[in-house]
Amino acid sequence: MRVCIHRGAREIGGSCVEVEHDGARLVLDAGLPLDVERRDDERLPPVAGLADGDPSIVGLVVSHGHPDHYGLVAKVHPDVPVYIGEATQRILREALFFTRGGADLHAAGHLADRASVTLGPFTVTPYLVDHSAFDAYALLVEAGGKRLLYSGDLRAHGRKAALFERLLREPPAAVDVLLLEGTNIRDDGTPPPLGERDVEERCVALFRSTVGMVLAAYSAQNIDRLVTLYRAARRSGRFLVLDLYAATMARAPGRDTIPQFDWDSVCVFVPLSQRVNVKQAREFERVAWVRGHRLFAEDLAGRAGDLVMTFRGSMATELDRAGCLDGAHAVWSMWRGYLEEPSGVTLRDWLAARHLPLSVLHSSGHARVADLQRLAAAIDAREVVPVHTRQSGRYAGLFANVREHPNGQWWTA
Repeated sequence: MRVCIHRGAREIGGSCVEVEHDGARLVLDAGLPLDVERRDDERLPPVAGLADGDPSIVGLVVSHGHPDHYGLVAKVHPDVPVYIGEATQRILREALFFTRGGADLHAAGHLADRASVTLGPFTVTPYLVDHSAFDAYALLVEAGGKRLLYSGDLRAHGRKAALFERLLREPPAAVDVLLLEGTNIRDDGTPPPLGERDVEERCVALFRSTVGMVLAAYSAQNIDRLVTLYRAARRSGRFLVLDLYAATMARAPGRDTIPQFDWDSVCVFVPLSQRVNVKQAREFERVAWVRGHRLFAEDLAGRAGDLVMTFRGSMATELDRAGCLDGAHAVWSMWRGYLEEPSGVTLRDWLAARHLPLSVLHSSGHARVADLQRLAAAIDAREVVPVHTRQSGRYAGLFANVREHPNGQWWTA
């Protein structure tokens, strides 16, 4: 079995790994590089036949629903069979109405936890993992008597941390190569990320101490964060207000453990931008199903102190007009770096002009270094290869049996 990292050996994002055996080829992820502003500007990684449907490609397996792992799949020839988690497919399809961070991916088959799939000479076994993307998998690939485990993106401090611990207790045996993500391997002194439950506790304290409305800025596709905010809202005696996007994302996975629009302590506010989209698309059923659980702009001022409002920058003018911001406090629950981008600067300026405080309460979707070390020890692979990291040179000081492979270099597992 031969392996080539096309993207990801020394960068975060744009993930793509190709595996070859006996003339057949398997591709793991086709992600969008993080520094690309427009998807249309980025070409597919240099996998021969990915754009024109070469039959020697027996499958493209998508580990999870983040753009840096699936973002270029739409450019792949439709003859290339795509395999993805069923819930991931639904989430991305539903998200497409609201954001460019969605996609309508047509799957040849679906991934399920520890259910092996045969693709040509390859056997692929997905392992459900804890990550900020719902329905995320590590992928075990077997062919020619060799076994490669691609970690995808994973962590041990989310709401599904038990999945990580299970992987440590019941790891795949006799792994030859571990392709190990290292997003949180850094040399800048950044402290380890908060756990998801740490975020919940800090949100509870902030919600209880805030007089007015809490404006919660988070990714609607981060289902763990939606659960965290719901739990913190309930514990602090508040309602979680979903927008139509967040309510749709909560429904998409089809799990009755995820807070829904009709639960106690949940309601829905449909902002103007989403109402316009619904009207223009004439997809009125997108609003009709939340009827009876909606809040309207005229309701906000009188209930402000009871609400944790799902907030997006596009709602700023609407909330100003509603007169509901006295005593409000904003919570940024995404990667802090987005606040330095133009939209983040605009948001910070808007908050500052209204003397509204901003707190950053976020939990990374990627494992702490100590947890990566526990994982590498449990897998005990013959070779640990850095991927999805800017610090590949630090692996040798953290893990045993490290071997670096640059982008574009083929090697034999």
